[in-house]
Amino acid sequence: RMGKFELANHGVLFLDEIGDMPLYLQAKLLRVLQERTITRIGSNNQIKVDIRVIAATNKDLLRAIRENKFREDLYYRLNVIPLKIPPLRERPEDIDDLTALMIRRYSDRFQKRVRRVDADVMKTLRRYAWPGNVRELNNLVERVSLLLHQGVPEKEAFQAFYNEWQ
Repeated sequence: RMGKFELANHGVLFLDEIGDMPLYLQAKLLRVLQERTITRIGSNNQIKVDIRVIAATNKDLLRAIRENKFREDLYYRLNVIPLKIPPLRERPEDIDDLTALMIRRYSDRFQKRVRRVDADVMKTLRRYAWPGNVRELNNLVERVSLLLHQGVPEKEAFQAFYNEWQ
C-alpha cells in the first residue's frame, strides 16, 4: 500500500505541526529527506521519491532544539525557505478577507447564500484576540453558517459568541 511520501512523489507534502513530531519519527523523516528514498512497511525494497516538503508549526523550534525535543539537523534540512506568518491577532486586516472566503465556502457547502457580514459583526471579529488563530475563525464561521442555514438571523447567530468575547 502506498504511503503519504510515495503518494506525494513528484509533488509537495505538507507536514503540519512538525514541532510535535516525536524524536524517533524525526530521525526517519530526516533519512527520507536526505536519501530521497522510502521503504514500505514490511518491505526491503527502497523506492526513490522526489518530493518538496512544506512544514508548519506554532512551536519555537530553536527552543525545542535547546530542550532536546527537536533535531537540529532536521531543523536545518527543513528551514530552506522560512516563512513566518504572524498569528491572526497581529493581522486584523486579514479578518475581512478570510471571513468572506470562509462564508463562500460554507454557503456553497450548506446551499445557503450569505451576501455579507454585518458591519458591527465585522468590528467585533476584528477586535477579538483569536487565541485559536485562523482555525478558530473558521470554526466560528462554520457554526454561524449552520445556524443561518437553520434560519437564525445573522446577528442572533453571532450573539452567543459576542457574549463569550465581551
